[in-house]
Amino acid sequence: MGRYVKLKTPIAIINGATVAGPFEGNGPLAEYIDVIYDDNSLGEPSWEKAERMMMESAANNVLIKSNVKPESVDLFFAGDLLNQIITSTFTARTLQIPFIGLYGACSTFVQGLVTASLILQNQDLNMALTATSSHNSTSERQFRYPTEYGVQLPPTAQYTVSGSGATLVSNKYNDGEIYITAVTVGNIVDLGIKNPYEMGAAMAPAAKETIKTHLQNDESGIESYDGIFTGDLGKIGKALVNDMLKEDGINIESIYNDCGTMIFDFEKQDVNSGGSGCACSAIVTLGYILNQFKDKVFNKVLIVSTGSLHSPTSYQQKETIPGIAHAICIERIRGLTR
Repeated sequence: MGRYVKLKTPIAIINGATVAGPFEGNGPLAEYIDVIYDDNSLGEPSWEKAERMMMESAANNVLIKSNVKPESVDLFFAGDLLNQIITSTFTARTLQIPFIGLYGACSTFVQGLVTASLILQNQDLNMALTATSSHNSTSERQFRYPTEYGVQLPPTAQYTVSGSGATLVSNKYNDGEIYITAVTVGNIVDLGIKNPYEMGAAMAPAAKETIKTHLQNDESGIESYDGIFTGDLGKIGKALVNDMLKEDGINIESIYNDCGTMIFDFEKQDVNSGGSGCACSAIVTLGYILNQFKDKVFNKVLIVSTGSLHSPTSYQQKETIPGIAHAICIERIRGLTR
């Protein structure tokens, strides 16, 4: 299931930028986050405006780090969890870069990079900016209950990450070594789960299918990967992916981790099954994983962002939760010339 594409033109990751709230700043990956805010409100009058400020900060930071002006960027791909992707649209209003809005729930980070990579195969366009964000208070209010209610959560629940990640990519950049070399666009997989507190289990089958499709089409094999990372399955979803892949004769356990189990400290932070949200895979990838490439620890990884494609309306109408997963292969390539 899904569609694997080996990119004829590898897409350079010029830079990434991350911002996060104080809770994420107390986690084990804090040293890899560019900006950590003292409180989740950022001094704004609403949580939604605070999330917008996070995305604008990440987008502006990656442009500054790359010494690139907004007018030099051909396209801006962004998405978030809020109705009408308002974080992204208002950020696009500020940046004034031609904008394509995306929605893939928590798969949006990789969805944006997949879309940008495929469009940049057209040599008429050279550079794209991608961004995504999530905020614990905005997403809990929209999809479940406002945090002010103090609702008791089951062990299967996950904690939405507050933060944002932005990436600048290009088909012309020659000075770096880190490239997106292949992508896999996933299919919807729905096994009938209805509980919005069991998103890890709802998304795990889609992650398994996308990983399987990608690895079966990559002729270099599993042994060529230093790591495979899913987006936000948490402890329960991660275990399910391992078990389902083993049933299909694929064992990735020694190189597999989930961003939702990496971003928080389970012993010190009460996050139930782990982290979730669009920003979860964005912060772990653009912070921790890219730094492992720069430190020559990683040469090739697979990033699989996962999404739970339900809405308050679909939940109230007792629909099941469709899952989606998209993948990018990030690889070190030395001496590439265009």
